[in-house]
Amino acid sequence: MPPTDPSEPRTLLTHPELVSHQSFPSFRTIGEPKKSGLERTLSLFADVRSGEGVGVILLTVNVFFLLAAYYLLRPARQALILTEGGAVVAAYSSAAQAVLLLGIVPFYGWLGSRVRRIRLIMTTGLFFMSNLVVFYLLGKAGVREGVAFYIWLGIFNVFVISQFWAFANDLYTEGQGRRLFPMIGVGASLGAWIGASTVAPLVERAGFTPYSLMIAAAAVLLVALTLTVIVNRRESARAEPDAAKLDQVTLGREGGFELILKDRYLLWIAVLTILLNVVNTTGEFLLNRLVEAEALVRFGTDPGLLADSQRFVGSFFGSFNANVSFVGFILQLFVTSRVFRFMGVRGALFILPVIALVNYSVIAVVPLLAIVRIGKILENSTDYSIQNTIRQALYLPLTREAKYKAKAAIDTLFTRTGDVMSAGFVAAGTAIGLGAGGFAWLNVGLTVAWLGVAGRIAREHRRRTL
Repeated sequence: MPPTDPSEPRTLLTHPELVSHQSFPSFRTIGEPKKSGLERTLSLFADVRSGEGVGVILLTVNVFFLLAAYYLLRPARQALILTEGGAVVAAYSSAAQAVLLLGIVPFYGWLGSRVRRIRLIMTTGLFFMSNLVVFYLLGKAGVREGVAFYIWLGIFNVFVISQFWAFANDLYTEGQGRRLFPMIGVGASLGAWIGASTVAPLVERAGFTPYSLMIAAAAVLLVALTLTVIVNRRESARAEPDAAKLDQVTLGREGGFELILKDRYLLWIAVLTILLNVVNTTGEFLLNRLVEAEALVRFGTDPGLLADSQRFVGSFFGSFNANVSFVGFILQLFVTSRVFRFMGVRGALFILPVIALVNYSVIAVVPLLAIVRIGKILENSTDYSIQNTIRQALYLPLTREAKYKAKAAIDTLFTRTGDVMSAGFVAAGTAIGLGAGGFAWLNVGLTVAWLGVAGRIAREHRRRTL
């Protein structure tokens, strides 16, 4: 069984993704050129080899700024939607995202078949950045844009982050990706932590409004796009001639939906994405409803106290997101690489659903804000670190078309399909007066199905890597 990457040693037949390097934290490969000081330092956290250090750092910083921009915007979204619409409206808004994505995903695939890689990334990035300026101007003019911004941010997040990881998948071989994605993911976790931690001080001490956060995020996004151009030029110049040509080659004509329907592996990933987001979004609804109730207890419905209510909600979610991001950063920095090494991609698939199963079982019994907050911090931090790296690594054995088009479809439309299904559950549960405990029991059942789907993906992944 030859390894996928020539630099990868022969692996065990039963677990071909495991047993490939010397023990953590020091990595050395016989005959490998001497590592730089940067690469030796990075090897404390992941298996970074000679010549890979600068590229890994650039990609890590790149995704750092992307996540920092998003986490500046998340509390702005919550502050606007919960004070202008409420938790139920937020849940229903996900349906509008899915409807829009039915048109956006095919257009993205069409564009990818006609422009080269870097132009595709820059076109979408600059489009989203200009949108933030428009939202800022409309908000300052007094337009109530909570629902529109909620919908937009849901599309922005999944599209931009998915595109970054497709880019990283395109740059690295499967063996490199398994080794380096945990390190690159540190940038995502750190960016989320710093971005989220910055919000509360900006709101409470500098008087930032949701609209001020939009402009700050637009500036951060511009820095991220600039880094993408730098990485693309550097890695294309260093690559072998055949690999360097990929930067100039457009994608094939097959659409993302077509690729998913033809490939059982991609189809199961899509199903997993739906289940993961049904569970996560329903959990977010639980948290939103309890925070909304707390805001009503503190400030009532007096329009004169609306700004105070918005600041409370923004500050709560800024603190919540900061805690999620900090825990996620620690997990990404010290745990993810070790999980990949000792459990492999397939074994790691089961970590988050097991955590979610325990989390919602506890919430079903004790549905209090403090309990939900702690449970969601643990669940979300694992999702944004270990689980996120797993999701990206699942695409490493696939074609470029699958990495850009099918991945974009799964990360956007199928993610939002999960949100729509959650909105349906919210509507039905609200109509029959289902309480927080009832929604938690619903998530327990969905998580059991999630574990079954993870098993199917593990089997398909094994078949592709043997």
